[in-house]
Amino acid sequence: MDGAELTGKKVLITGASGFTGRHAVAYFRTAGAVVTAVVRRVGVHSFGDGVAVHVCDLNDKKQVRHLIDEVKPDYALHLAGKNSVPDSWSDPLLVLETNVMAVLYLLDALRSCPAARTVIVGSRLKYTPEPGRHPQPPHPYSLSKALEEMVSLSWMSLFGQQIMLAEPGNLIGAGPSTGICSLLARHVVACEQEGKTEPFRLSGRDNTRDFLDVRDAVRAYATLLVQGTSGTVYPVVSGKERSLGEIADTLLTMTEAKVPVRWDGASSGPDGAGEQEEMSLLRKLGWQPLIPFAQSLQDILSDVRTQQGRSTG
Repeated sequence: MDGAELTGKKVLITGASGFTGRHAVAYFRTAGAVVTAVVRRVGVHSFGDGVAVHVCDLNDKKQVRHLIDEVKPDYALHLAGKNSVPDSWSDPLLVLETNVMAVLYLLDALRSCPAARTVIVGSRLKYTPEPGRHPQPPHPYSLSKALEEMVSLSWMSLFGQQIMLAEPGNLIGAGPSTGICSLLARHVVACEQEGKTEPFRLSGRDNTRDFLDVRDAVRAYATLLVQGTSGTVYPVVSGKERSLGEIADTLLTMTEAKVPVRWDGASSGPDGAGEQEEMSLLRKLGWQPLIPFAQSLQDILSDVRTQQGRSTG
């Protein structure tokens, strides 16, 4: 997809001030779409000229309905939600309300725009029940994402809406991420600028995960909005497992500072996110990752250096 299909189209993006949301707004704006950035609080982030910013509590049904009636989007990308496993233990009802009811309020409001196409961004940490066994989700967050998927697919079936689901792997890149690559990059910069000597603690060097640049993920979401098949769950992954050792080694080649790292725990093996069968769903639509892994890490490090320089300047 070259992005021409988005020119002049009204694209609504929830969770616009978050890590992925900021990249999504920038991408769709550059593609010529008429972008509406939905945020919970005003002033969290500046999106620049040409982006309409709407403050909306997605847990408020009336606010959501007013938002959709005003924007009447051609496409909706739902990125908002609670994404913290620890937070799901401390306030499980809030996580369930935010991740499940907010989706229902959004999809129900979008019934007034029958031609609208919607991508709901879920999680590969969702709970998958085993037939014949009592539900045993590992944490409330996992349960919330499973229910989010269930209600989204049910709404599609009940009301004929065009709804695609995306399940991203570990997204990396510049911006306010709490992922392992960003955390380690902040440690590197702290060693460079503050002479930090406390080691950064990581689990086993051989632990592997699938890492994908957030900009590639946003392109995948755009592809799904335009070309995705309603009712399909699309894994959004790079297809290549990388170890924590590789991440650390690569980042440490990008600095001259002495960066202490401590390895704790045993290896847990791959997370299974890069299976070729799963990857083929998006590949069939013409999408593939474009940004090299080392470039993603360099961009993270450069961004952290810039942000730290501003905070101490």
